[in-house]
Amino acid sequence: MKFENVYWDQRALDDDAKTASILPIGDSWFWYPFPGGSLLNALGPLVAPKEHVILAFGNNGAEAYDYVSGVYRDGMEMGLRFHGAGLSAVFVSGGGNDFAGFCDLRPLLKLNCANFKSARGCYRTGSDNGTLGWLMDRTESSLDSLIQKVFSLARAGTRIVLHTYDYPYPSGNGIFGGNGAWLKPALVDAKVPPSLHRGCMVYLIDQFATRLKNLVEKYPGRVLLVNSRGALAKGDWANELHPTTAGFKTIARDCWLPVLQESGLA
Repeated sequence: MKFENVYWDQRALDDDAKTASILPIGDSWFWYPFPGGSLLNALGPLVAPKEHVILAFGNNGAEAYDYVSGVYRDGMEMGLRFHGAGLSAVFVSGGGNDFAGFCDLRPLLKLNCANFKSARGCYRTGSDNGTLGWLMDRTESSLDSLIQKVFSLARAGTRIVLHTYDYPYPSGNGIFGGNGAWLKPALVDAKVPPSLHRGCMVYLIDQFATRLKNLVEKYPGRVLLVNSRGALAKGDWANELHPTTAGFKTIARDCWLPVLQESGLA
């Protein structure tokens, strides 16, 4: 599968006698299969003038843990070993699926949030298994391990670009309707007041962004951060987790492009 200079299949890359210079390792923001495609469909034209070729690893539903200890580890390492000497950048989209989905989000929330007045108060505190702190520790650790793996297998000048996603709207809309929703069912089950639903997502994404900033500070100059929080309006979302085609293009143009230009990738 390919779209111009973006490939999701090594065989298609080989058939075109191309060599990858950017490896995105990611979840559905890089693999979204519906018309208009994913964020990569919008990023490809931005890096094309620099003659970059993109080859994606990961898949829909991937969690940060999967890249270093799970199902996508071996493929990711093989890709880095094969293409590492010629890489300019590795794009990483990971962490969103770690807290999206009823079985992921619901344990982070307290048993009954009906009387709470703040989004922060709805989350279980501490660092015990299943709390928000525990999840963020695991996600940051997984991404840190991935970064170190890239450093060990790719050439010294390879940049790593992380991103924050955006603040989703827990609308109850999944890809195939309400039965596929990832966010609202957990909030409803926890009796979170509807007025706090979006605030809970804002708080969650902000906590995630703080962990990404930790990694940027740990590896200055080599790890870059695209902050796309607040980039989209409600109408820019196709469902609870994925922007529309226009939404992905907005994030690529307004949030990714300045970072890519500053690093010489676009």
